[in-house]
Amino acid sequence: MRDDLTGLTVLLAVARRRSFTAAAAELGVTPSAVSQTLALLEQRLGVRLVQRTTRSVGLTEAGARFVDRLEPALAEVRGALESLNELREHPTGTLRLNVPSVACRQLLQPTLGEFLTAHPDIRLEVRVDDALGDIIADGFDAGIRLGERLGREMIAVPITAPDRSAVVGSPAYFRAHGKPKHPRELLEHDCINYRLATRGGVYRWEFTEDAKDLEMVVDGRLLANDWQLMLQGALDGIGLAYLLESSVREALKAKRLVRVLEAYCPPFPGFFLYYPSRVGLSPKLRALVEFFRRRREHKG
Repeated sequence: MRDDLTGLTVLLAVARRRSFTAAAAELGVTPSAVSQTLALLEQRLGVRLVQRTTRSVGLTEAGARFVDRLEPALAEVRGALESLNELREHPTGTLRLNVPSVACRQLLQPTLGEFLTAHPDIRLEVRVDDALGDIIADGFDAGIRLGERLGREMIAVPITAPDRSAVVGSPAYFRAHGKPKHPRELLEHDCINYRLATRGGVYRWEFTEDAKDLEMVVDGRLLANDWQLMLQGALDGIGLAYLLESSVREALKAKRLVRVLEAYCPPFPGFFLYYPSRVGLSPKLRALVEFFRRRREHKG
């Protein structure tokens, strides 16, 4: 960690994270290495860039002004360096992805071995994140997200077919409590709720009736922020769960779950691999895009 480019990269990581420890984790080095690299950079520049206290790390006025101009400039440098990979026969480098847990389970886990075997020079770092984080601010190459949740200024590549929500319960649950025929009847049922990772609230079950949106606030004995736990709760007869159709397809086929209110659950865009439009498509990212495209075409 001696060259200036590394020092500037460390400075940007500290500016984003406001912590030596968090910046070190992002960069894969030790906190002491981050601190020493910054000290050397400040010594070479002759300006204090970072204000260190016992509780936090922040930028000085000079550091903040420097980072504002440095960030886009360094992005250009990275892009220029990345473009050199165009000359390589095989894609190479670390590919950092941000994905929600359901996409990790359904899309990444079944395909990781195949992708990495096909591209032995690529290293893959995956953060499982249901909070819909900012991939640009957090330094990710790309992310996976449902189409309806994509941000602006993103290039999005569809990697699954359209999906639908599904309200499901176990056969034993329905034998004991009957089946709701309208979303409003969910108020009479034990429903498994989902705690939103973004705002901490409880997700409202979304339906469509006569081309109009309908949201239901439901209640039940189980509240979780993990869809697999919710699925297991439905399988165990604890209550009804509101999940993606793709995540319960096998259980429905095996008749371990029964679906209700299907007419009120129209299709919506499935999962997309997305990345910033202002960032050139590197060979390593292009390899992943093409991998998912071929897989989707094969399934389609």
